Amino acid sequence: MLGRRKYSVYVAIVFVVLVLGFAAWRLYPLLQTGGGSFSSLVSSAKRVVKTGAKYQSVTNKPTGWFTTGQEADIVLSAIDFNNAGGPLLFNHPGNIASDGRRLILADRNNNRVLIWNEAPRSNEPPDLVLGQRDFNSNAAGSGMDELNWPVCVATDGTRLIVCDTQNHRVLVWNSFPEENGEAADLVFGGFGDEGADRRGRIAWPWAAWSNGEKLVITNTAGSQVLIWNEFPRASQVPADVVLKLPQFGTPRSIGSDGAHLSITDHNAKVREGDSQGTFFWSDWPTRENEPYDFFMAMPVGDASPADKNLAQGETLWGMNFMPDGRFLGLGSKLYVWDAFPQHDQDFADLSLGATRPGEGAFRLQGGDGSGSALVNGRLYLSLSNGNKIVVFNKVPAGSGEEPDFAVGAPDINTNTLETEFVISNPIPATDGESLYVLSDFDSKLYVWQKLPDESGAHPDFVYKDMAGDDIALFGNKLTIAGRQSVTMWDTLPKSGEKPDRSIKGGAGNVSFQDLRGVAMDEQYFYLGDKNVNAVYVWEDTLDSAKEPVATLNVESPLKMASDGQYLAAACCQNRPGGGVAIWRVDDIKKNGSRAVPHYLSFRNWHLNLPGAALAHDGSLFIADSGGNRVLIWRDVEKAISGGNPDVILGQKNLIETTRAIGRDLMFMPNALAFDGSFLWVGEVKFSERLLRFSVH
Repeated sequence: MLGRRKYSVYVAIVFVVLVLGFAAWRLYPLLQTGGGSFSSLVSSAKRVVKTGAKYQSVTNKPTGWFTTGQEADIVLSAIDFNNAGGPLLFNHPGNIASDGRRLILADRNNNRVLIWNEAPRSNEPPDLVLGQRDFNSNAAGSGMDELNWPVCVATDGTRLIVCDTQNHRVLVWNSFPEENGEAADLVFGGFGDEGADRRGRIAWPWAAWSNGEKLVITNTAGSQVLIWNEFPRASQVPADVVLKLPQFGTPRSIGSDGAHLSITDHNAKVREGDSQGTFFWSDWPTRENEPYDFFMAMPVGDASPADKNLAQGETLWGMNFMPDGRFLGLGSKLYVWDAFPQHDQDFADLSLGATRPGEGAFRLQGGDGSGSALVNGRLYLSLSNGNKIVVFNKVPAGSGEEPDFAVGAPDINTNTLETEFVISNPIPATDGESLYVLSDFDSKLYVWQKLPDESGAHPDFVYKDMAGDDIALFGNKLTIAGRQSVTMWDTLPKSGEKPDRSIKGGAGNVSFQDLRGVAMDEQYFYLGDKNVNAVYVWEDTLDSAKEPVATLNVESPLKMASDGQYLAAACCQNRPGGGVAIWRVDDIKKNGSRAVPHYLSFRNWHLNLPGAALAHDGSLFIADSGGNRVLIWRDVEKAISGGNPDVILGQKNLIETTRAIGRDLMFMPNALAFDGSFLWVGEVKFSERLLRFSVH
């Protein structure tokens, strides 16, 4: 009897397994065709973190309109206006230097230079600050005692050299400062970026080096390297040698011991496919435009062939020589050569660190402008994207070593950009009650359940692994699009809800190549694909099985928006100044793919690569990224007919294009959202603030 019962149970189990297997087999193709593939639906279960944030929220919404030059009223993705958060809270630090005793750091986005009179041996605060009067303020300025986005510091042991990058100048203190905010003694450049390619005209200096005799500066915007054979003793002395090679794009970092020279270029023009790499001179260049000896596009370690492939063409920051002749550079990893490289296949003898999360090794998280310094055998690395200094008590000899301590963070693994919710490349969307901010840099979505009404407010929820390049909100729906995927919520995710569906690869007969823009209105769903120069239009909403009703031709569409009357998209960044394309929605409805946009371009208002265009209730907003301003027309038709904007935010008039992290100034605005009362402006890449402007 007992045996029969066991047999019956076994039969029942087998039957259930067969039924479930058959159901899965039948459901699989439905999952593929109905709202995305099986893998897409599984991957839509993103990680969501509830922060427990508390903040003051909006209770009354203002009415009115904007005025030219008005100040932003709050800022997110920052502590506050003119507030650095103290001496040990950095904001994307740049290069680092030492005279053998002191340690000097360019705290880039805080518009200051920090000096430790004795190189710290723990998380110790600095002794002095330059560019500011105290350790709390961080406003930009152009006086000899002020700074605007300083990227580099250098010293010859006596003098202090600072690349005051956004002021287009290099400042020199003839001896080390002894008081906060002490003014510089010498200045080179400072005339703005016009004519940057003229001989010796400094624009966007990124790095400096000196041994007390020679001086080298990378004139990044001018595609030049400037060399003084003798350190100048007066301001504005022109360089003795100018290197302006056709292979230069934006030369940045410098490595030298006085006999050799290496220059890293972020946009080199050596060979097709080489956009980043390092130029090497085995002997010191002494004549105008002296050719380099070789170009290395693969500054990688020798751990394995796979390791070499990971870092092809990456940028070397913080190049340095050690007393024993070893040469190092900081990329996604720390690379160490036993001697100065001799040819383009002379790979590093040691590489340290992980290039991706989860690889088991310590992630350095370097990035643009990071640097290195040696002090009494200790190696200090400033990590721009890691937002701290990490320190090895001795130069690493093995690939698995980790730093011994951090400065600017409680430990080597904490990134204060994350703990303070600094959003890289914030892209906002709002329904007027809640706020959603996408970050294309680190693939996160930040959610405020209510509209924040104070600076520095932390979000309520953070979605991780949420990749995208644009975000759209219409009614109660939210959509994120980027590269080859679209993620959608049918109800706004105010409490950390998972997406309802995700479509990858394509929809209907459309294959997604490089999605950079998304918009929705009552009639249509729009996707802009930069790679195929098209905006696809679907009726109502996107579905993987639906065919688009129109394909609009436009060059390289970027962020876009529709108010149901007009569809506006930033575009055309391959043309001088870029542009904006505007379609009347009725024209799309009438003519479909034959609908022709109206173009706004450089010749209208000297646009400089606008990153976003926003149509809202018949008004038009353009985030003119390179012009550091937002242009606003109360009536879209006025813009189409060539009329000047009614309002300019970030500047006082149409002529000025000052770039600065300020309350009434902007630093590369690149994303927009408007609810009729509040305009949210996301700054990109080198600022990362999210500004709110209120109508009044």
